[in-house]
Amino acid sequence: MLAVNIIMNTFVKKLGFALFAALIAPAVMAQNGSTAYSWLDITSSSKIYGLGGMNISLVDDDLSTTDQNPALLGNEMSGQLAVNYMRYIGGSNFAGVRYAHSAGERAAWSVNVQYFGYGSIKETLADGTILGDFSPKDMSFGGSYSHDITDNLRGGFDIKMLYSSYADYTAFALCTDLGINYYNSDKDLSLSLVVANLGGQIKRFDQAYDRLPIDVRLGWSQTFGTFPIRFSITAWNLTKWHLPYVDYGDGTAASEPKLKDSFTSNLFRHLVFGADLISSRNFYIGVGYSYKTRSDMSTYQRNMLSGWSMTAGIRGRNFGVSMALAQPHTGATTFMVNLNMALASLIK
Repeated sequence: MLAVNIIMNTFVKKLGFALFAALIAPAVMAQNGSTAYSWLDITSSSKIYGLGGMNISLVDDDLSTTDQNPALLGNEMSGQLAVNYMRYIGGSNFAGVRYAHSAGERAAWSVNVQYFGYGSIKETLADGTILGDFSPKDMSFGGSYSHDITDNLRGGFDIKMLYSSYADYTAFALCTDLGINYYNSDKDLSLSLVVANLGGQIKRFDQAYDRLPIDVRLGWSQTFGTFPIRFSITAWNLTKWHLPYVDYGDGTAASEPKLKDSFTSNLFRHLVFGADLISSRNFYIGVGYSYKTRSDMSTYQRNMLSGWSMTAGIRGRNFGVSMALAQPHTGATTFMVNLNMALASLIK
């Protein structure tokens, strides 16, 4: 027992030091050069996708919601198997699987594989000569570990191996997410901190080095009294304040592009809002809003639903299904579905 306590104390100290160091490093590193691997920010959870696409503080017993914060993983999810599929923009198809198991009474681990396929693209030379077709893709192979530090505080980390293949070019990268979550069950209050995508390329596509989208994120989720709606706010892209964008107006010849970089614009482009109805354990619905998604699609073809997303799900004792829908652009309807199974119970 003494040896276990020593190991756990060492783990907590190292996790705390790593989080402190990671808060400083991204702020320095992310200011120089461009970032790649933006697909790392696409959630594999339809519930998260329907709540705005980013949520690190949603305390639930759904394994798929742990993909953006390893500190949300717990031994209460032991034996769960989560499968996800997403029909994304431009004919892209994303899919993956995740499995979790307990590691004692206060810890858990999980493994996952995610695939991002972007359809078929014409391969051409500079002069326009068509050489044929190729299918670009990205893949992530990962594992996560979490531990209950106290009754209210849980820490976790994951390690992801990233493989990319674009025509004749391939790349390999390694990264980690570090997370911590505070949850007060009496107030149904959840607060989270995540340092995401720490790492770098081991094998480059060519001569250029592509940086990972290192980020610091804060999250809040809470219900109030007996009101059966949980509210969430997630702040991300916190390594930089300025997130300017160009507003192209209504698309007419008279409209001129305008650069938007005001305090209010930058503030709301850092925030993602979500609300979900949790009156029943067997059913939920939710809605999310991302101003960044809406402003990124700021063309005259943007529709009134741009930036908004919706989700709904049902679940029984051993099986659940959830779906999400969003239309960031008039020509881009995205759909996502998750299946969650209590594998141990099904085998019995």
